[in-house]
Amino acid sequence: MPSLFASYLRVYEPLTAFDRDRQVFWRKYAREGRALGPVDGPVRQRSAVLEALGAGWTRLPDLPDEAYVLQWGDSLLVCPWNLRLRVAEAALNARDGVPSVLADAFVPPVLAGQAKAVVEDWRSGAKVLEHGVPRVHEQIATWGVPLRWFVFVDLEERVIDLSAKPRTLRYRTEISKARRRAHRAVAVLRKSLGEAPITEAVEEGTRWLEEFHPRSIVELDYGGLVNLLPDDVLAGDDSPGVVAAGLSALSRGDADDASGAYEKLVERWRAVQLLERCN
Repeated sequence: MPSLFASYLRVYEPLTAFDRDRQVFWRKYAREGRALGPVDGPVRQRSAVLEALGAGWTRLPDLPDEAYVLQWGDSLLVCPWNLRLRVAEAALNARDGVPSVLADAFVPPVLAGQAKAVVEDWRSGAKVLEHGVPRVHEQIATWGVPLRWFVFVDLEERVIDLSAKPRTLRYRTEISKARRRAHRAVAVLRKSLGEAPITEAVEEGTRWLEEFHPRSIVELDYGGLVNLLPDDVLAGDDSPGVVAAGLSALSRGDADDASGAYEKLVERWRAVQLLERCN
C-alpha cells in the first residue's frame, strides 16, 4: 500500500501518564519491539482499519492497541493510536452535511449508531479506568500541513533526512515549549484579529495540548507529503519561521509584514493542496 499524502501532529507521553495496567502493557509492547515507526505506521493503521471493517462496513470492530514509541533521553514515551475511537469519529464526520441516502450508503446506520456510542462513552469519561484520561494523541491532515500547527514548533527543532529511503522531515519539541508558543500566539491573535477563525483554530490546538502530561513531546511530521516535494524545497522549507515572523509582525502592529507572511504560507501550501486534484 503506498504512503498516504498526509501530515501528522502527535503527542508522545511518558509512561507515568498512564494507569498501572497501561504502563505494564506499553513497557512490554516496547520491549518486544512491536512498535512501528512514523514512516510505516500510517500505512499499517489504514490496512488494519480496512481489514477489520470488511466489505460490508456493518460494525465497528475491535482494533489492536498499538502506538508509536519514542526514546527521549532516559524516558520511554508512547503515542497510542486509539484507532477504534478515530474510526468512530471519522464515521460520524463522514455523515455530517451529507444527504441521508448518501450517508447511509457510505456509513450504514448500524455502524453510525455504534460509532456514536463509542465517541459518547469516550467523551463522558467512561473509559477513564481502562485507558486513563480520554485524549487522542494524533491529529491528521491530508494534502498539506495546517498553518496553525507551525505555531507549536521552532525552525531550529527540525529533523530532516533526505538521504534515507523514504526521506523524512519532522519537528520535535518539549510540550512545555509548544504550550508557551501556543498561548503567546493566541494572545497576539486575539488582540490583533479578535475572534477570527485562525484565532479559534489556534485556541483549539492550545486546549488540546493542555490535555497531556507536562513531560510529553510534540511532533509535527510531514509524513507522506515529502513524496510530493523535491529535496531543495524540503531543505529550504521554513514554514515555522514564517509563522513566527508573521506573529511578531502582528504583535508590533505591522499589518503589511503580517499579511506578507500569511500570503507566502498560503501560496506555498496551496501548491501542495492542488495536487489532490491531479490524483
